Amino acid sequence: MSDLAKFIDHTLLKPEATRAQIEALCAEAAEHNFATVCVNGSRVELAYSLLEESDVQVATVVGFPLGAMEADVKRYETEAAIDAGAGEIDMVMNVGRFIDGDHDFIVREIRDVVEAADDHVVKVILETCLLSNEQIEQACKLVVQAQAHFVKTSTGFGSAGATIEHVKLMRETVSQFAGVKAAGGIRNAADAHAMIEAGATRLGTSGGVAIVSDADNVNGY
Repeated sequence: MSDLAKFIDHTLLKPEATRAQIEALCAEAAEHNFATVCVNGSRVELAYSLLEESDVQVATVVGFPLGAMEADVKRYETEAAIDAGAGEIDMVMNVGRFIDGDHDFIVREIRDVVEAADDHVVKVILETCLLSNEQIEQACKLVVQAQAHFVKTSTGFGSAGATIEHVKLMRETVSQFAGVKAAGGIRNAADAHAMIEAGATRLGTSGGVAIVSDADNVNGY
């Protein structure tokens, strides 16, 4: 089995995702021993019930996909998700407030989610396609200041996903103080390897099964 599996958050965040599709996602994650499944909040309880006997964690999204709601809503979403069985939280940073230069607000909202997550992993989605390199670097510094555990490139609902350039920049900026999650557009083993070489420590993708199958057909990572 490919070592790529433990990098993968096996993801299904489409609004039309059905119960049967979530059940299939969880079965695939358990079979391949992915790091997590990543599902919308209303599906956390179901995913947890299907995976609690496995090593696969349940991740969910908070403030998704725009990040523009009140910070208190993100905190409540986080508390509800943890109560339902989520082991990891992927929150969307308020990009507009960040671009305004309201950095104190950004640090506070991230810290609120980190506190609400109660020692569970928190990843902060920057939506890098909306930001300059300088802004990405500054946002990464704020995430580290707020003591979240990962910076993440993308929601997958923006105009573009992860790029090698952005992943390298994020890794250089956070250094050893946070993980880097690349998400959006990672569809095969070559993409996955390239993102890991650039510094990613987690991969968000709906193509996890194809990626590990592709890797097994060549050389495991």
